[in-house]
Amino acid sequence: IYLAPNNYHRLHMPTDARLYQMLHVPGRLFSVAPWIVEAVPRLFARNERVVCLFNTRAGPLAMVLVGAMNVAAIETVWSGLVTPPMGKKVTSSDFSHTTKSYSKGDEMGRFNMGSTIILLMGQKVEWLQKLRPGNTLKVGELIGHFPMPKKKAAAKPQAKA
Repeated sequence: IYLAPNNYHRLHMPTDARLYQMLHVPGRLFSVAPWIVEAVPRLFARNERVVCLFNTRAGPLAMVLVGAMNVAAIETVWSGLVTPPMGKKVTSSDFSHTTKSYSKGDEMGRFNMGSTIILLMGQKVEWLQKLRPGNTLKVGELIGHFPMPKKKAAAKPQAKA
């Protein structure tokens, strides 16, 4: 989800989830404007990132907050200011033994300008077909859903002779 400079820059949970790990991955700060993304190979893997890992009822969820030019400050509600960091090594914070749970719609972080967030979810999510790169999204707008599991038909009682 690309956030242009004129967009809302607070990030909200797409579903109920429990945080278990956060990683900070130092990197470059290329612009994430669509035309730059097309021109710079592997841009999202090269830019600075904060990777937030959650458990949800639909399986794992990774929210990858990608830094960009003029976006050298990423914050989360559980850690405060994460970037800019000190040092050049990947750092990891373990939250697996805490109760950091968030509900759908809760604020989870913010960019102090604009950038991109990448959502990776398990197979149990069905994304809306109308989603396309470059679409403008608003807070609370539906982007997918978790289908209800199919119920097994109850076995018919057998007559006994």
